[in-house]
Amino acid sequence: MKPIINYENNEKLIEKLQLGEESAYTFLVDKYHKRLFAYAHSLIHDHAAADDIVQNVFLKTWQHRYKLNSQYSIQSFLFSAVYNQFVNTYKKDRAMMLLEVKYHEMMYDVVDKMDESTLEKLLHIVSKEIEKLPPKCKQVFTLSKKEGLTNQEIAEYMNISIKTVEAQITKGFTILREQLGEKYELIMLFFKHFSFS
Repeated sequence: MKPIINYENNEKLIEKLQLGEESAYTFLVDKYHKRLFAYAHSLIHDHAAADDIVQNVFLKTWQHRYKLNSQYSIQSFLFSAVYNQFVNTYKKDRAMMLLEVKYHEMMYDVVDKMDESTLEKLLHIVSKEIEKLPPKCKQVFTLSKKEGLTNQEIAEYMNISIKTVEAQITKGFTILREQLGEKYELIMLFFKHFSFS
């Protein structure tokens, strides 16, 4: 009977990846796919494109696994790889505004340092605050940030104008910022990709 390997240890995980152990790769994908997809989606705002970015990152990580540095966080490596893949693929023909770069760097820094349990706790807090929003504001905000509908889709669904949708979303953000502070905006990006109570 084979001993159970603790892949939570960064050095051990990278060591096993370098040796080509598929169980280590499976662990890597299972552990990080959800967070990497949420991060990629926040950059590209397109489900299929975000999925392509993440799949490419995992594929390249496996193909070049022998180059991994066991002294460097695999989590930081993966988030950096997603960001670089996004820039190389979708931004190479457009000059990236400095403010946009700073925003993505800040978001990466926060997400990279956040473990699963902390993220889920923050999601729960945000969810509770959304429940306290005024009814119409809550419905619009939930459809937008939790269900991922566009403003046009929400307007058609609720039979209201796009301007009204925009106003209700702005109102929701304003209330949440007052209650939770600015970091909640990063958490909103993960709403569709994590289960919470």
